[in-house]
Amino acid sequence: MTRLPEATVDEGLNAVVYNELRQRLIHGRMSPGHELSTRSIAAELGVSQTPVRDALSRLAAEGALAIRAKRRVRVPAMTPERFEDLLSCRLLLEPEAAALALPHLTDADVERLIALDDALDAAIESGDTDAYMQSNHGFHFTLYNIQPRRTLTHLIETLWLQFGPFMRNMHGHVASTDLHGNHRTAVDAIKAGDAEALHAAIATDITDGMGLVMRSGLAREGGLSA
Repeated sequence: MTRLPEATVDEGLNAVVYNELRQRLIHGRMSPGHELSTRSIAAELGVSQTPVRDALSRLAAEGALAIRAKRRVRVPAMTPERFEDLLSCRLLLEPEAAALALPHLTDADVERLIALDDALDAAIESGDTDAYMQSNHGFHFTLYNIQPRRTLTHLIETLWLQFGPFMRNMHGHVASTDLHGNHRTAVDAIKAGDAEALHAAIATDITDGMGLVMRSGLAREGGLSA
């Protein structure tokens, strides 16, 4: 059984359940087409069905889940149209967020980015999918969370909620490419104080990653349907 952290008075059990399911989606622990039931999730987390229903409703409103029936929801399959829509939105928002973060980054932030990139390399080498997803997410959101526009960060988080289940399928194919080199390029741009180069590095990272998905045929394997 998954143990949830203790809910504080301010946070509430609903938020704890929501955050747990949200992390599962972002890290790809629920694959496209995966079905969930309110009852089974509540039993697994050791809570009543009420906070689970609330969390699932919030995630459905954010486009991360599709409600099929009263007590069942599904992680949506990826269609070509949805794929292109999410990709174009990521390219609009994420490079801009990274560039906006540049003036606010400290030396400690740069060291954290380097550590996360090293952890990403280790995850690729060892074949640890969970560590890969967590390190990749950590690298990107270390940047995005530092920039001051909170609405921008929230919009990006919503995109990752929808793309996370599909992005997990990339792992295992990254090792044969230099895809993760884009993170090193981003760190070099940060050290040089070059916002334009940082913007370009994050954009390239996104396009290369999604291109890898399509070239490797994972679009079909991961639930992409025409």
